Amino acid sequence: MSTRDAGGAGSGLLRRKPVEQIATEHEGELSRSLGLWQLTAIGIGGIIGAGIFALAGAVANQTAGPAVLVSFLIAGVASAAAALSYAEFAGMIPKAGSAYTYSYAVLGEIVGWMVGWDLLLEYTAIVAVVAIGISGYFGFLVAELGFQLPAWMLGAPGTGPGRVVDLFAVLLCLLIAYLLNRGIKVAARFETTVVLVKVAVVVLVIVVGFFHITTANYTPFFPYGIGGAITGAATVFFAVFGYDAMSTAAEESRDSMRHMPKAIIYSLLISMVLYVLATLVLTGMQNYREIDPESGFSSAFASVGLSGLAGVIAAGAIVGILTVMFTFMLGVTRVWFAMSRDGLLPQWFAKLHPVRRVPSRVTWIVGVGSALIAGFLPIREAAELTNIGILLAFVVVCLAVIVLRYRRPDLPRGFRTPGMPVVPAIGVVFSLWLVTFLAPQTWLRFLFWFLLGLVIYFVYSRRHSMLASAGG
Repeated sequence: MSTRDAGGAGSGLLRRKPVEQIATEHEGELSRSLGLWQLTAIGIGGIIGAGIFALAGAVANQTAGPAVLVSFLIAGVASAAAALSYAEFAGMIPKAGSAYTYSYAVLGEIVGWMVGWDLLLEYTAIVAVVAIGISGYFGFLVAELGFQLPAWMLGAPGTGPGRVVDLFAVLLCLLIAYLLNRGIKVAARFETTVVLVKVAVVVLVIVVGFFHITTANYTPFFPYGIGGAITGAATVFFAVFGYDAMSTAAEESRDSMRHMPKAIIYSLLISMVLYVLATLVLTGMQNYREIDPESGFSSAFASVGLSGLAGVIAAGAIVGILTVMFTFMLGVTRVWFAMSRDGLLPQWFAKLHPVRRVPSRVTWIVGVGSALIAGFLPIREAAELTNIGILLAFVVVCLAVIVLRYRRPDLPRGFRTPGMPVVPAIGVVFSLWLVTFLAPQTWLRFLFWFLLGLVIYFVYSRRHSMLASAGG
């Protein structure tokens, strides 16, 4: 078998590392301590967050009505198409880096670089946005308990008089960085515990709310037409990914080739069941026109005389969104680590803690970077840094799984994406369609970051790449 056949073809911009080489190199660097259910918890932690506590109400009220349930189903099916592609790669390449590593192996170095480069910003920004969101929930909860915190502790600049920095959001980012630096086993134990609490709160909301459903609230089911449900799917899609960041932890799984595909599928399936049941309860408890777009479940429970649960829901939202921060900070640090280990970024960043075997340097850099974004930018400006890179990563991974299936059908696969090539093609089409919904300023930000990435690649990364050193 030639080098080209083995997957190591190409030179310059399109040089690739053989899949077999990626799967076996760097063994023993990161600590392999994650089991199936810890991986699944990390995935659920990344998927279930603000979407179930805030986004569902906004879409029901303004876009889809009771058909928000259909919106989540459509988004779930589209997300599953990408998730199955990630699962196939995770069963072949048990390494850190996720979409970056997969695209590097199949489509070439320049594609892998741009995917990884953009995910560095996207994931960091998501951590910051989530921290700001938690800060808002925390302020609500404290006020409900009758306390008044100083203005400078909550709220980014411009959100109120005297507010200079969102100190609570800053401290949250640093807390997650600290937990990740304690070692993946300790961090995963914390994440699993918090995810169990979050799921318990969601189940409580569903069970209690079920006894206060009025079926008349489901009529009309499509008040904004079928188009409203489809448009709602574009909005809620951003609430049903997270497995992509979880898959960056493949190298820290005890048996990644078996466990990672299952964890990806389980986390999406469990999250979708909870999302669908929660939206069914939400729109059944209260007419969609009366649902509060910002605190849907709080208004729904208040409408049936259960306003006392509002504090529980707010606490659940804080706990639930905290796990999203964990998953995406884990994701960005592992992508950065993988890029540095490959020589595309300085290898100084790939230095592991001698005892805990985690990339401490990049974790603290990401922690401080996300803290600065969360502390000094309003949530809308921070949110503009997210979304496009993740959607484009979905496109690349779905294309790559098709290419590799036909280029290397002989490769052992722990999981095979069904319905090839239709299922991955659905992921490509749906992700590209969602990209068209993004605001112009998001495209401008992406263009600037993309051009900056190209400059860094041609000035530094291309010459320092491990494949360049090997004569690739």
